[in-house]
Order: sequence, then structure tokens, then C-alpha cells
Amino acid sequence: MSVYVDILRPCLPSGPWRWRKSCHLLADHLDELHAFARRLGLKRSWFQARLVLPHYDLTAPKRDTAVRLGATEIADQDVVSLMRRTAEAAKIAKEANSGSNEGRNGRPLPPP
Repeated sequence: MSVYVDILRPCLPSGPWRWRKSCHLLADHLDELHAFARRLGLKRSWFQARLVLPHYDLTAPKRDTAVRLGATEIADQDVVSLMRRTAEAAKIAKEANSGSNEGRNGRPLPPP
């Protein structure tokens, strides 16, 4: 399983988020991310479905638990690499899904 945590960063409490430090739980694949989040006891509603960086926010204690459960600690440059891979995969998936039945203007092609 390829699940990662980045470094803890200072953050400002806002709304229900009252912690002063947080990090991101990331993965190469969404199914891995959600499965690992379940193991951590995270709610699916906490998932942040960003196109380039889908993730869950973690508190320091949850980060420690994630590392104990096997998440790999990564540095900022590794997060950037993961973002690039995720964006490229999303682009390829979008092209594969839209390329088969849409014309250049995004409208469906007429039946043959």
C-alpha cells in the first residue's frame, strides 16, 4: 500500500478544526487512501477531493498513528511529485472518458 504523510505544519483553527498543527494523508490511489483513512477512524466526509491533491487532514496524534500503521513520511518535494503524478493520471482518465464519444467542442458525436 502506498500511503503517505507529509510534515506537520502550523495552521490556524477554523470552524470545527481547532488544532494548531496538521498534515496531509495522501496515497497513490484513492481506494488505498480511503481504506487507510478507515483504519485511522477518519470519516469519509472529511475527505478533501482536490483534483491535484486528494487528501485527508491529520492532527499530530493521527499522523503518529498513521506512521505506526505503515504510512511513509515524505518531504515537500515528494508531495510535489505525487501531485504531478495525480494530475497526470486525472488528465489521462478524463481524456479516456471523454474522448470516445465527444467531439472537439465537447458535444456528443452523432451516432454512426
